[in-house]
Amino acid sequence: MDFAIVGAMLPTDQLQPIAVAADELGYASFAIADHVVDLETLATPYPYEEDGSRRWDSTCEWPDPWVLVGALAAVTTRLRYFTSIYVAALRSPYVVAKSVGTAAVLSGGRVSLGVGAGWCREEFDLLEQDFGTRGRRTDEGLDLVRRLWSDEWVESEGPLYPTPRLTMSPRPAEPVPILIGGMSEVALRRAARYDGWIGDVSSTEDAIGYAARLRELRAELGVTEKAVVIAALNDAILPEQFAAAEAGGVTDVMTMPWLYYYGRSATLDQKLDGMERFAKEVLLPLNG
Repeated sequence: MDFAIVGAMLPTDQLQPIAVAADELGYASFAIADHVVDLETLATPYPYEEDGSRRWDSTCEWPDPWVLVGALAAVTTRLRYFTSIYVAALRSPYVVAKSVGTAAVLSGGRVSLGVGAGWCREEFDLLEQDFGTRGRRTDEGLDLVRRLWSDEWVESEGPLYPTPRLTMSPRPAEPVPILIGGMSEVALRRAARYDGWIGDVSSTEDAIGYAARLRELRAELGVTEKAVVIAALNDAILPEQFAAAEAGGVTDVMTMPWLYYYGRSATLDQKLDGMERFAKEVLLPLNG
């Protein structure tokens, strides 16, 4: 079982020391959230809370994910980075390919692209991107991004992103894993075509159910490689509980370990202490 530290909603000046500690303590990865802006008033409900309210307030900071990866990769040696979740359809696929590809090159291949279709209509409107076609643009855009990373020359007659013959560099030395976020059947079907899936907060039982459905969908497509399944479990605390999730197909767990010991108001020192305690009490018994 691998564990990812969640960087979402943390003060930006705490991210480097937390990433360095994660690198040293044996955490596998670091999850980075994405919003370009946070509008004061929204008509669109947040889909992952029953009342539609956001989990954060206006003081929450949203650093650019790929600038952040560059800064964090420079002070770590083995920690991987993935977005949870990057809304690719808010941007041109050429910009996505350039930003992520450059981050992959500079980090030595320690990057995965976690993508979601997006939920906030107002943010799409502000950035002049069509909300209604975001799913189709995600699909066509990701296919184009993959080719821009791998092929010396690329051209496409795609209806949404027609592309004349062009080249983009630097290109990653190895394929950048693409992970798909979202709890819907549409998201799981999209994830089945790529390298894995990223979920939201859920019970272990529900996460195992999503993992099983993903395996079914990949089998229908004839995909035999094991998928990455990343979940945030709200009912696992002990090593044996995480081991049960792993046996059910969950490969990675997103966590803020300090919450177990100090709660949401933890200071930076308490966060670092919580990470160390969790590494000793959970990571070590699970993984040695």
